[in-house]
Amino acid sequence: MKILSIETSCDETACAVVEDGVKVLSNVIYSQADLHAETGGVVPEVAAREHILKIIPVVDGALKKAKCDWDDIDAIAVTKGPGLISSLIIGTETASVMAMIKNKPIIPVHHIAGHIYANFLGGSGETGADAESGPEFPILILTVSGGHNEIIYMKKHNEFSIVGETRDDAAGEAFDKVARILGLGYPGGPAISKAGEKGDREAFKLPRSYLEKDSLDFSFSGLKTAVLTQVKEYLRKKGVDFSSDDFRTISTKIPTKFKNDLAASFQEAVVDVLTDKLLQAAMTFKKTKEIHLAGGVSANSRLREMITHKLQILEEKGGKSIRLRYPADLSYCTDNAAMIAAAGYFIYQSDPKKIKKGQNITPTTSFDLF
Repeated sequence: MKILSIETSCDETACAVVEDGVKVLSNVIYSQADLHAETGGVVPEVAAREHILKIIPVVDGALKKAKCDWDDIDAIAVTKGPGLISSLIIGTETASVMAMIKNKPIIPVHHIAGHIYANFLGGSGETGADAESGPEFPILILTVSGGHNEIIYMKKHNEFSIVGETRDDAAGEAFDKVARILGLGYPGGPAISKAGEKGDREAFKLPRSYLEKDSLDFSFSGLKTAVLTQVKEYLRKKGVDFSSDDFRTISTKIPTKFKNDLAASFQEAVVDVLTDKLLQAAMTFKKTKEIHLAGGVSANSRLREMITHKLQILEEKGGKSIRLRYPADLSYCTDNAAMIAAAGYFIYQSDPKKIKKGQNITPTTSFDLF
């Protein structure tokens, strides 16, 4: 079954063709990152206008790269939300019109479900994951990006339970904000990671928020504030006026070593909490066979490294072996359409009668799926 999918939840215009939920025939992404770097974050109206300009060329490009025409496509999948409503409208309207004109079934997909199913695409990584065998349920998933941050327990296809979530900033959002404070650029995740490679992880003693005992929830707002406090204290000692909120100006007064050390220390604090909460969940849900990483921050090499290390320690202490998977292709970590097609395939297979031809999909900003 070949599914053409469209993803426009934020600032990537993406279209893919995926066969049977795992074989990626094409995965075309037009990124607006350079455009939004000028403002240090995504401007919704600007993002929507770019989607309008790029959506048809991206769809045509995906079909061409997959060597398919519309007769080869069995269904259309589209991100219905959550996301920026103005961006979602472009994708859902385009998909709905195409489904009506081509008389194709159309599958609405939750954006987070898409990230979850990125690990079902061929070529999932660590630890020696075999794409042919497929993941083994039940699965514990850490979804972490700019807009969301959850621990999800997945018993079987399309059966999810949120067991932990952020109470304030998602980790990816905190990365973006700290990168802006330090003047490291946008998007923040790769910028912090790059600076952190040159820094000292122990240079700054930053807080780790673990919340109440046994809680699997996250909180990163305090950590973000702690970083800002370190910057203000440094500038105060140097006699620099920091009353302005213009971080571009302030960041030019901070030396590179200070930025690198603070970036490394911040990243370590985030990764510590994410890893510890994930392993705590694995010990709580004892039937867990696999752990999956999903979302933009799943591309972070330090996060992958620390989870792998702590899973090995857990096994050495007599705990069971738990396979770790994450998308081997970094393009499957960030927003893309291949993951939407994968999720759409398994949604369709679970109950084909619910999927209608040519229906109109209404976008939503709601995170409610599970």
